[in-house]
Amino acid sequence: MATIPVVRQASASDANWQAIALFERCAALVLLVLATPVIALSALVLWMLSGRAPFIAHRRVGWQGTELWMLKLRTMWDPDDSPPQRWIEHIDDETGPSLKGARDPRVRSRFARFCRRHSLDELPQLWHVLTGEMSLVGPRPMTARELRRHYGADTAEILSVKPGLAGLWQVSGRNRLTYPERRRLDLRLVRERNLAMYFGILLRTVPEIVSGENSW
Repeated sequence: MATIPVVRQASASDANWQAIALFERCAALVLLVLATPVIALSALVLWMLSGRAPFIAHRRVGWQGTELWMLKLRTMWDPDDSPPQRWIEHIDDETGPSLKGARDPRVRSRFARFCRRHSLDELPQLWHVLTGEMSLVGPRPMTARELRRHYGADTAEILSVKPGLAGLWQVSGRNRLTYPERRRLDLRLVRERNLAMYFGILLRTVPEIVSGENSW
């Protein structure tokens, strides 16, 4: 993966954000413990449905250009692919996740669709928050190709903060948004980032997940 230049944001060393980072790790630990039965049961069902590794790790670009193998539960599979003989399949490609369609043929079961709609497939990423690779709130981690194609000169600014589980575009239309709309909202999140926005996004994320209205 090509090296992507980044800028460092001064606010990253601010005492408030240091406290937020500590809060996030503690919250991630608690949430991960609570979510472990859900993750384990979902992984078992998806393994039985797909016959494939229930977890995937997709190569993304993380904070300040670092490599991030982002964990997810597998909710998409092609029946013609040979199933890998392991629990986690590493996907290292440059195709990147295109904008999701409501009727993607690779989502082959109602349970997988339910997991996607209510973001159960994203729960393993609490591990990345616990290890400090991700934040609870920030731009979603993307592939190098997505950044080059859709973010261009703004890539360095986007990578100046940690990628997040939740973000501004995820609570502003989510999968209904185009890449230009996502780029605009990601830049607003980075440039206007403050505690009120941070906690506001967290609060808005809960009903968004429960309803699943803009996700598929």
